[in-house]
Amino acid sequence: MEQVQLRSPHLLGLEELTREEIQLILDTADSFKEVIERPIRKVPALRGKSVVNLFFEPSTRTRISFEIAEKQLSADVINFSASTSSVAKGETLRDTVRNIEAMKVDVVVIRHAAAGAPQFLTRCLTHSVVINAGDGAHEHPTQGLLDLLTIRDRFGRVDGLRVVIVGDIAHSRVARSNIWGLRTMGASVAVCGPPTLIPPGIETMGVEVFYRVEDALREADVINVLRIQLERQHGGLFPTLREYARTFGITPERLIHTKPHAIIMHPGPINRGVELSTDVADSERSVILDQVTNGIAIRMAVLYLLNRGGDDDVE
Repeated sequence: MEQVQLRSPHLLGLEELTREEIQLILDTADSFKEVIERPIRKVPALRGKSVVNLFFEPSTRTRISFEIAEKQLSADVINFSASTSSVAKGETLRDTVRNIEAMKVDVVVIRHAAAGAPQFLTRCLTHSVVINAGDGAHEHPTQGLLDLLTIRDRFGRVDGLRVVIVGDIAHSRVARSNIWGLRTMGASVAVCGPPTLIPPGIETMGVEVFYRVEDALREADVINVLRIQLERQHGGLFPTLREYARTFGITPERLIHTKPHAIIMHPGPINRGVELSTDVADSERSVILDQVTNGIAIRMAVLYLLNRGGDDDVE
């Protein structure tokens, strides 16, 4: 049987990946889980490769997770800060990345407020691999992949499960990557939130829409709760945070009528007491910290596969 490999030299989103490609990434990440549990967490897979983390937006989990993944693969890591770079002097994104590539960087990991920025980089760069670490409200593919891995860890499968995504769907790149990835892997997906936070026509992505959270949660195996992204909103989308919490916040009372095995996920950072109560976030149902750990394994897998083509075993 021919070995599955990633068709694209870049990772821009989950919409373009096949079921077999997603399966390959998840299986490779499982191999790297053993590595990150070792006393010495390092393999020489990317020795001699250089990676620049080009983050134009704030990040804790994604940035640190990528940096840990890169260092555990023995890559040389450069962290870029827009505020201390020539971007602050007016340099364009195109000129920034072309200068970086001229320094013989092998991989560019980019997070940017503009949807399509990673795709734009692929047209500017000749040799460097581009990995999307979140672009506007478009996609966040490694978050979607780590969510899939976390679900598979808990249930042994993704196919046939029902996943409900609750919260700010309209501004969420995580929601879009999750929807594409989950549906490709055979899960059914529903979204729930205020009408003002549900994008018009989202049903065309193959999801069911709810505006009452109790109805959405009833048959869910997985409840993925999203942060209210006030920094991307322009006001007037719901009365107050207190009202949002009262109507859509996930609390122990709301979980009473859900399936007893249903798990709680959140991509972070959590607005405790708004989209998720502390009791739920810290409960036995929560797999939020598992998501964080799986993020390292997924990012190691993506970096490895895009730079080695999947030809060699993990050592």
